[in-house]
Amino acid sequence: MKKLLLCLALVGLGLLVGTFVPSVTDSIRQVAGLALPPPPKGGDGHGHGHGHGEGEKEGPEGHVVMTAEQIEAAKIGVAEVGGGNLARKLSVPGTVTTDADRVARVAGKVVGTVAEMRKRLGEQVAKGEVVAVLDSREVAEARSEYFAATTNLELQQTLFEREQALWDKRISAEQQYLRARQTFTEAQLRVELASQKLQALGFSESEVGDLARRSAPVRTASAGASAPVARTMAGLQKYEIRSPLAGRVIERRVDLGAPIGGESEEKELYVVADLSSVWIELSVPSGDLAVIREGQEVAISAGNGAEPSKGKIVFVSPVLNQETRSARVIASVENKDMSWRPGSYVTANVVVSEEPVDMKIPRGALQAIGGEQVVFVRNEKGFEKREVVLGKGDDASVEVVFGLDPGEKIAATNSFVLKAELGKAEAEHVH
Repeated sequence: MKKLLLCLALVGLGLLVGTFVPSVTDSIRQVAGLALPPPPKGGDGHGHGHGHGEGEKEGPEGHVVMTAEQIEAAKIGVAEVGGGNLARKLSVPGTVTTDADRVARVAGKVVGTVAEMRKRLGEQVAKGEVVAVLDSREVAEARSEYFAATTNLELQQTLFEREQALWDKRISAEQQYLRARQTFTEAQLRVELASQKLQALGFSESEVGDLARRSAPVRTASAGASAPVARTMAGLQKYEIRSPLAGRVIERRVDLGAPIGGESEEKELYVVADLSSVWIELSVPSGDLAVIREGQEVAISAGNGAEPSKGKIVFVSPVLNQETRSARVIASVENKDMSWRPGSYVTANVVVSEEPVDMKIPRGALQAIGGEQVVFVRNEKGFEKREVVLGKGDDASVEVVFGLDPGEKIAATNSFVLKAELGKAEAEHVH
């Protein structure tokens, strides 16, 4: 019993001083005759191992080793650090509308009946293309009047030239010559008036000239002239309606056989719009109008993750809406791919000011690690983590005050891949 108590006392004493005097601990073990486990191999004799086998190498802390092929496969975009401008923007809701300068209402200028509708809803139309044909008594009368005037003009011209020749030879009286000249002048006036009437109905000068050439067989025919006259006068009631601009049919307002142009009747046949450029109508509060001006750039987004479209402000209304106390502002945006549909709601970011900075980086290059803002700088073996101090910023970029030098290359996009790889390497190092 006494020997057991002695052994326990020696063991307790060895535990107290063994940490500081390893030789004493060994002596106590020999005296007590206890088989306690030996210190771990590869340690320092104090119970603290290195955690790695001999010959194992560690990479530098905060580095991610990647080859150029791996960087490309991970779609990590690399950009050079440099200066630029930070933009302050005003965000305003808006609505997509058609460009008023690129919309045409195709109407008939005469009273008639729809004989042909050559375009369907949604089809493309070229400028000057015939889109519809009307049957019109008004057009037939105007053409007949022009034909009669041109025929009479040729006759009066022949008589005048004959009387002038006789008068020059003093064969006929002067009064007869003057009467022939007056009649010829009146015939010229009738042709001009008939031509102006046709142009008022929508005929171009070239079309009026074609009508004059169509009436030529009537003037030159002699015996048996009824057949040429019938061919010339056929189809006088047909009235072709052409599109004033190139675009797309966005509205069709009448059907075949419908009367148009009369009282209480439809006047328009189609609405054609060129949607390659559209307007964005914005309602800007009066307090923000001081920073809005024509010519400013805007970025239009629909909130669906697509890339914003660039545009410019083309109109700022000088008049405020009495109910909303806001002004109507219009921005013009290219729409070649037809991604913006009239009637859609969008958000417009207007650049109201710009401030130059010595260094700026994309916000996508920043990652938060351990409560610090870091970027990944490209080096020969991959990337290294670099803590940065930030300054001012905008929606897309941020100023770097400290931590980078101009000309250094950083991971500008998909930098979260490097953050994940770094976290994975640190986790393996702990274990």
